[in-house]
Amino acid sequence: MVHKVNSGHPGGSLGCTEFFVALYYEIMKLHDTFTMDGIGEDIFFLSNGHISPVYYSVLARKGYFPLEELNTFRMLDSRLQGHPTTHEGLPGVRIASGSLGQGMSVAIGAALAKKLNKDEHIVYSLHGDGELQEGQNWEAIMFAGSKKVDNLIATIDRNSQQIDGNTEDVMALGDVGEKFRVFGWDVLELKEGNDLKAIIDTLKDAKKRSGKGKPVCVIMHTVMGNGVDFMMHTHAWHGKAPNDEQLAIALDQNEETLGDY
Repeated sequence: MVHKVNSGHPGGSLGCTEFFVALYYEIMKLHDTFTMDGIGEDIFFLSNGHISPVYYSVLARKGYFPLEELNTFRMLDSRLQGHPTTHEGLPGVRIASGSLGQGMSVAIGAALAKKLNKDEHIVYSLHGDGELQEGQNWEAIMFAGSKKVDNLIATIDRNSQQIDGNTEDVMALGDVGEKFRVFGWDVLELKEGNDLKAIIDTLKDAKKRSGKGKPVCVIMHTVMGNGVDFMMHTHAWHGKAPNDEQLAIALDQNEETLGDY
């Protein structure tokens, strides 16, 4: 998808592939038909919207829209914009998430709405670690802990890479888990964030911890560009499209990786 239009974000998408598969195929309880209000089902918000390639890929394979539509990624008049949008009515997408730092606030609002509606389903969200450098996050994180928003499970993609380099060089985040704990969250550390079984087990554990007076945070340690050797462990592929030769190598390597599943 990214290669076809020479634009997009492959690194973070590859790093979160197992997370999306686990979430949509094993964890969330979903209606057969998509509705914007999400009443009576679990819902998900993608805050770091630039990893839309993997988001769209999983949504299409879950039947939210035709698989062939992935061929329109980032094209004019496509519903599959580089960052998810809502004005074209793409099933599966409830918020526009091009601007970083806002998804936590939205997820908390949705979780509170479920409480008001006496809807016992869970709100899930995904956030980049570099994205946590946006100050709005911390006001929202403090609010969720203070108000005991315990039907929210927020996952942080802790790959330690962002567009300008290593997160600790750009603006050090330190111990992210401890920061959430101080603000009143229950925190799980997932060291193997690219292991499908480990993700499923951890998210199931997070689900068991919900409803007990604290929002839940999963710190998911991933590898940017996972599965493609020249993309891994570097910020260089945060927002860069592969050329023809690189694409062929990447697809071959991912085919080998998928054999494990």
